Parts: sequence; C-alpha cells; structure tokens
Amino acid sequence: MDNGEVSVVLVHGAFVDGAGWEGVYQTLKRDGYDVSVVQNSTVSLEDDVAVTKLAIAAQKHDVLLVGHSYGGAVITEAGNDPKVAGLVYVAGWIPDQGESISTLLTQLPPDAPAAPILPPQDGLLFVDEAKFPAAFAADVDPDKAAFMADAQVGWGVKALAGVISEAAWKTKPSWSLVATEDKMIPPATQRFMSKRAGAEVVEQKGNHAIFLSDPRAVVALVEKAAHTLSAG
Repeated sequence: MDNGEVSVVLVHGAFVDGAGWEGVYQTLKRDGYDVSVVQNSTVSLEDDVAVTKLAIAAQKHDVLLVGHSYGGAVITEAGNDPKVAGLVYVAGWIPDQGESISTLLTQLPPDAPAAPILPPQDGLLFVDEAKFPAAFAADVDPDKAAFMADAQVGWGVKALAGVISEAAWKTKPSWSLVATEDKMIPPATQRFMSKRAGAEVVEQKGNHAIFLSDPRAVVALVEKAAHTLSAG
C-alpha cells in the first residue's frame, strides 16, 4: 500500500492548540503519510469547521480526519466534505445530528467526576489551572502539564453550543480510541458515543491527553484506519 493515498488531517480539541500533535505528526510523517495540523481558535464550531475545511481542501488525496476531544465535534461536521474518507476520534466527543457538546454534557453518568472548568469569562471557558494537570494530563510529564495549564486556549461557549447539522459518521467509516482513565470525558460516555456511531473501538489506558502521553497508540489506530481506507 502507498501511504500517500491517504492524507491525514489532525484537529486539536479545547484548551490546547495543534502543537500537541507533534509526536503523532512526526511518527506519521516518518511512516510516509502526508499530514496537516489544523489550528482552530475553538471560539465557535462554525469557524472551526470552516478552518478545518480549508485544510481538507488543501490536501492532495482523500482525507482521514482525526479529532481529539472537542475536535471530535469539529470532524463530525467537517467530515461531510466529499474529500473526507474516514474519521478517527481520540478521546473525542461524537455528537449526533441536532446535538451539541452542551446537550451531551447533560447526559453524563451521574457518578462521573466533574471536569474542573471555571465559569465563563467573556464567553470563554478555562480549566482551573491548579486542577488542570490531574484532570487533563495526569500521565504527561508534570512540567509539561504545568505549562499546558498556563498556556490554555479559551474554549468558546459558542463552540459548546454549536449544533451538528449532519453527522459525518453516518455515511463515513469511523474509529474511536477510548481513554480508559479520562477525567474530562467519562470513558462510559466515550463508549456510548462510539457504539452509537458504529465506530471501530480501541480502548487504551490513559488520560484525556493521551495524544501527548501515548502518541504510539494514536498512531496505531490512525494507520489502521488509513490502511483500511486504502485497501477499500
């Protein structure tokens, strides 16, 4: 198989930027894939979908969209682009048509730990800096986790409220990596959404920032998806 048959587009989630994909990016590039990293403002779903579609349009080949966390909502909408061949969710939100992350948050298991997200400031949400490492990046190097806490990107209330017009997973094959120690999106919720989407699921021990702490696990699933699409 020629790895060049599939272009991989990486879409980050809330509170971070695309730089967190570096480990995943480097390994995929080394393995012969075309890879692009989207830099979303995470202020509104509409704007993030538009920026992601620009990245999709720039690719030479059919696109495998990879979304972490809130990036899962972005790829669910942007994945309707005809150039997109498949979707990979990494500890991601997988909303259905007519849903938003806000509506999914009302359906969390009653015993799920509450993510330490502070009240909005000027329409933006942030994680409590003191609690960020344990909640978001418990298995990341402590110095790195502390840096991430201080370098947070505000997550727009508009982005949480952005409603999916059409769920791409209904017409495109999907894969999902469930992080079993996740304290931001309960693993039970990840499993529910993945099953509903008909995604091929891989469970991996790790926290929400598994794309940073275990990039090999993410790469393994992305490459499995890419091989499946190329073989088809």
